[in-house]
Amino acid sequence: MKVDEKRDIKRKLSVINYTKQIGNVKKACRYYGISRSIFYVWIEKYKLYGEIGLINSKPCPENPRLRTPKHIEEKFLYLRKKYHFGPERIYLYLKRFHDIQTSESSVYRILKRNGISRLPANTKRRSPGPKLILYEKQTPGHHMQMDVKFLSLKSKGGQRIKRYQYTAIDDATRIRALKVYKKHNQISAIDFLDYVIEKFLFRINMIRTDNGHQCFRLYQ
Repeated sequence: MKVDEKRDIKRKLSVINYTKQIGNVKKACRYYGISRSIFYVWIEKYKLYGEIGLINSKPCPENPRLRTPKHIEEKFLYLRKKYHFGPERIYLYLKRFHDIQTSESSVYRILKRNGISRLPANTKRRSPGPKLILYEKQTPGHHMQMDVKFLSLKSKGGQRIKRYQYTAIDDATRIRALKVYKKHNQISAIDFLDYVIEKFLFRINMIRTDNGHQCFRLYQ
C-alpha cells in the first residue's frame, strides 16, 4: 500500500472515530473542515469495503478549463481564514450573496490543497450568525440581503487602491443593486441604503446585513 493511500485511510478513520467519540456528526465535520455529505460518503464506503474503501480514487489529469478561477479560490480561502466557514457554508454563502455556482467538494478540495481543510484545535471560531438557507420570499422587498466585499484595484498609475462594493439582493426577484465606496463605514452604509430605496420600485420591508449579524426594517 502506498504512503498516500495509508494517509487517506488514517485521516478518514480519525474523522470517523472522533465522530463516534463525541456522538455529533455536525460538530465533528466542522472540527475537521468537511461537509456532512462527504462524511456520509466515507461512512458508506467504510461499511461496504472496510479500510480499502477510504482510499481516494485515482485522480484524472486536471483540465485547466474546468479549474475553479483564481479569484473564486481566493474567496474560499478568505471565508475559511476569517470566518472559519466549512465547505458547505462557503458554498451556500457564495451562491446566495454572489451568485457563484460551485460545489462543496470543490471548496473542500481547494481548502485541502492550501492546507486549511482542518482548523487547529485551539482556533477560536467567530460566530457566523444564523445558518444560511437558500430560500426565496414570494413578495418582492419582503426580505433583502446586503453584503460588503473588499476590492483591491489598480489606479492608472499602477498603484494599489482599496474599494468596498456594497451589494443588495432581493430574495423574491433576485434583482440586485451595487455601489462602490472608498470607505467602509456608517456614512457609506446609510448612503447605500438610500440608494437601494431609490432604485427598487417596490416597498422594502427588511434588509439583513453581511453574515446575518444585523437586521434593518425599512418603511417607505
